[in-house]
Amino acid sequence: MKPINLLKKHAEFTKQWHPHQIAMVDDMQVLLAKLQGEFVWHAHEKEDELFQVLKGTLYVQFRDRTEVVREGEIIVVPKGVEHNPMTKDNEEVQVLLFEKATTAHTGNVTHEKTQTDYPKI
Repeated sequence: MKPINLLKKHAEFTKQWHPHQIAMVDDMQVLLAKLQGEFVWHAHEKEDELFQVLKGTLYVQFRDRTEVVREGEIIVVPKGVEHNPMTKDNEEVQVLLFEKATTAHTGNVTHEKTQTDYPKI
């Protein structure tokens, strides 16, 4: 039970699109990630996913629209909703993710960006 400095934790890694676990809350994991460019279209059939933008601007594409999520804002993607996070203009965006420990990184899709191990930092 100690405070976790998000800025210091983000400084511990450089790999993009590879979440790092900083805490567990019951069966939910708290993850940090660095995002740049476009991810992959996917959905999580059984889990919601929360993105909080700590630095930069995140664009979450849905099939019918794109939502802009700015620093200090969150967006919750409900289970089963296909989405594709992305950044623009080569910007690296830092996010905090909150999701069930059972959530697969790219949901129902296997892709070269898919991660199966989230390092604990």
